[in-house]
Amino acid sequence: MNINLNVSLWPDSIMDRSGNNAGCPSLTPYLLKDEQSPVMIVCPGGGYGMRAEHEGEPVARWLNRIGVSAVVLNYRVAPYRHPIPMNDALRAIRLVRHHADDWGIDATRVGILGFSAGGHLASTVGTHYELGNPCKEDPIDRESGRPDVMVLCYPVISMGAYTHEGSRSCLLGDRQNDQGMIELLSNEKQITDHTPPTFLWHTVDDAAVPVENVIMFAEGLRRNSIPFDLHLFESGEHGLGLADNHNEAGLWPTLCEMWLRRRRFII
Repeated sequence: MNINLNVSLWPDSIMDRSGNNAGCPSLTPYLLKDEQSPVMIVCPGGGYGMRAEHEGEPVARWLNRIGVSAVVLNYRVAPYRHPIPMNDALRAIRLVRHHADDWGIDATRVGILGFSAGGHLASTVGTHYELGNPCKEDPIDRESGRPDVMVLCYPVISMGAYTHEGSRSCLLGDRQNDQGMIELLSNEKQITDHTPPTFLWHTVDDAAVPVENVIMFAEGLRRNSIPFDLHLFESGEHGLGLADNHNEAGLWPTLCEMWLRRRRFII
């Protein structure tokens, strides 16, 4: 079932009406009829300045085909700065868990999937998440913001030497050279033994986001004994999305599905 109507992240807030933030912040759900299905929150890329359409709805449709409900996160981008995109993503996870019974999903199988800068957003949530606070007045804030799995596709991970300059500029604005912020949002440095299991893929000759981003993140996961799959493809331009027309990288959706089944995310 495709609701295909935006669900506001904060019911009392006013959504933007123009530019790259029109309709934000909100979710666009693509829900299965199956009861207790897993769900993936999809974060399109776009350098924190836009959200790429081919990394949104088509990805949600693919997830539906493999038995996963999906919601596309319409998170706010520039001129909004950190922590606003992160807060949108955390709220999305909590909102989905809060509506688990209404939407026919399993609140214990909530993942997040991101491309490029959306991968940075997903990995930020996975390394800076907040657990639910039972004392909060808003029942949604009582839900955990920790994703159960992460899927990171040619992600921006670091704000340091191997970053994507455009993403750092859009996310941090006049704080982009603040070493404290760079350290905080270089997510390879924020991994703990509670970071969720992660599936990663990248192309080695990506000219926009260096492959070192996934390599550093995988090294951090390994040091903390976090389960992960890492797939590197020899060549391919940045922003492939589902990579339907790429003979090698086009394998990633199948590899990801196999990993999600092995993790018992898809049962």
